Amino acid sequence: MKKAIIPILIIAVVGIFVYTKAVGTYNQFVQTEENINGKWAEVETQYQRRSDLIPNLVNTVKGYADFEKETLQGVIEARAKATSVNINADELTPEKIAQFQQAQDQLSGSLSRLLVAVERYPDLKANQNFLDLQAQLEGTENRIAVARRNFNQSVQSYNSNLRTFPNNIFAGWYGFDKKGYFEASEGAENAPSVEF
Repeated sequence: MKKAIIPILIIAVVGIFVYTKAVGTYNQFVQTEENINGKWAEVETQYQRRSDLIPNLVNTVKGYADFEKETLQGVIEARAKATSVNINADELTPEKIAQFQQAQDQLSGSLSRLLVAVERYPDLKANQNFLDLQAQLEGTENRIAVARRNFNQSVQSYNSNLRTFPNNIFAGWYGFDKKGYFEASEGAENAPSVEF
């Protein structure tokens, strides 16, 4: 009778250990995934802040009658496209993030062209509203960079945890998948050429 109890106790102890590890791992995945969701919300908030500044910037620039309408139209269209690409926090796949990033990069490019074109208008460059909006835009770009870095750090922690043994086994059971990163824009490795 005593010999039959020992295997049952061993099986019970192993079962409790596996159950505890499985529950702990699941909870850990949920917590780190929620951290990623929070970081993603911050990224979206900063991009939304930039998007909200753009109409004010465009309206300030529009006041200068001879300003290039094509440049302004490009900014308006890029903003519309960037705001139309939305990603649910549950769908942070590398492909979806790349799509979001591409739309945001197009808007960044349009804004850069706008700011370069402004250089030809000394009165506009001296306009206090324009200077304030430009400073806010610069601050927002810095906030975006910080939010993206924080997001990538949380994704790195999550993905590392997901891929380690035995967590990788539990991740498959529970349906947790690898999350995508923000990556450098295509061509970012090349320094821009400056010509005088």
